[in-house]
Amino acid sequence: MTDTTAAAPAADMYFPQQQADSGPGSDSADSLQSHFHADISADEIEQVFHLKRAQPTLSAFTALFHGGADGVLIRLLVLRELAADSAVSAFSRADINTRLAYLLPESLETVLIRLRSHGLLAWDAPGAVYRVTPLARNVLAALDGLLAVGQADDQADMGFLLSQVAGAQAVGGVTVDQLRHLLGRLVDLTEEFRDAIASGSEFRLRTSQSKWHTACDWVEKGSLILRAILADERADAATHKAAQAIGRAQSALLNMQGMFSRALNQIERQRVHLGQSGLSTTDVKRWLLAHDDLSSLAVGAIDRPLVPLFGTPAEMIDVAETELLSERAAAVGPGGLPAGQDAPLTVNDAPAMQVELDDWLARLSDFANLGNFPSFSDAAPSSVPVQDSLLPASFAIASYRASLLPLLGDAAEASLQGATAQLARLPIEFAAQDAMVTLSDPHVAAMSVASLTLANLSLDLESGPLDE
Repeated sequence: MTDTTAAAPAADMYFPQQQADSGPGSDSADSLQSHFHADISADEIEQVFHLKRAQPTLSAFTALFHGGADGVLIRLLVLRELAADSAVSAFSRADINTRLAYLLPESLETVLIRLRSHGLLAWDAPGAVYRVTPLARNVLAALDGLLAVGQADDQADMGFLLSQVAGAQAVGGVTVDQLRHLLGRLVDLTEEFRDAIASGSEFRLRTSQSKWHTACDWVEKGSLILRAILADERADAATHKAAQAIGRAQSALLNMQGMFSRALNQIERQRVHLGQSGLSTTDVKRWLLAHDDLSSLAVGAIDRPLVPLFGTPAEMIDVAETELLSERAAAVGPGGLPAGQDAPLTVNDAPAMQVELDDWLARLSDFANLGNFPSFSDAAPSSVPVQDSLLPASFAIASYRASLLPLLGDAAEASLQGATAQLARLPIEFAAQDAMVTLSDPHVAAMSVASLTLANLSLDLESGPLDE
């Protein structure tokens, strides 16, 4: 049995700095004040007050994570092993030795002293048993939640933050700081996606788009939590303000789908193909990225090292004679440029994506009756359901057409040149609703309720004809 008197010297051995800061004759406030300017008091800082109030919890984390990585693993191992047995609330030293028999006695003794001196293990002297404290269980619960989320496939790194907000909301204790952490992550993701779009790199765009889809999945789950927070009458004004800011950040994140589509379409139009092989520079780069060691591609390309050759006077005379005769033959040869030849004729078929875009533009132009623009026929429909314009088509073509609908009326795209710019200048408005309609189509089972409507004819026609 280890008593408090025997534990004190060992604790002093492993925490000399902490004992020096909090021991007799020292003032921890003076030590903290030394980090601030002379005219600023540490107690006047709001965050310092909150951190001082949480000093027991911070000391528990210090006891676990102070020192080398191997020592941290051993402390967490011992504490997790003792806290994992929910059927037993107290452990004798013999039980601990049996449970952790794979550890050396000296190492186990050191870890137990450290956990006990920082309030992670409580020593019950009358019963001569150890008990896991509530503080230790709170610390392990936080670490287990973080470790579990870290092992999941969460490219957006929003799972842990959202789980903290959801758990706090479930027990009615969500804080403004938790909401601000989630808001900060949403802002970081938005800036990261904008940088990827501005870079013009196809591979960076593809990676960011995959990460964006993961973030959208978390946004759908977070929307339910935000509605609960906004409907909670107990939440204060600061909490409501933070929740509304998160809602705006989520909307900005979701609206980036059109930006990704436009950037990828621009890259698709500028793709360079290698002759008639069908390969593009993107295919070559993807093949090179699939190799971890590019230098291994040179293995076998050179059969043997280069061997220097030394020429004798006989070989040198032969080479000189050959060069001399070549110059004489070139001097007496026919002058002038050779006759020209016609370049070989090649057929470059338009990409399939461009054909689909032209067909989709023709269908929408026919709906807008652009042949008679700006006068429209009375018999022409002024509004049609979106499924009538997207179908019939395969699922891939219908999805591609649907991805172009946000370009209608886009002023930034309309100022450019090309097929998508013509699409943006069409006098058609796209309106969607938060509902689904079931279709009797062999490829598409259901689709969002939406419509295409002819826009007001008071358009800015000074930009030129729509078929430019």
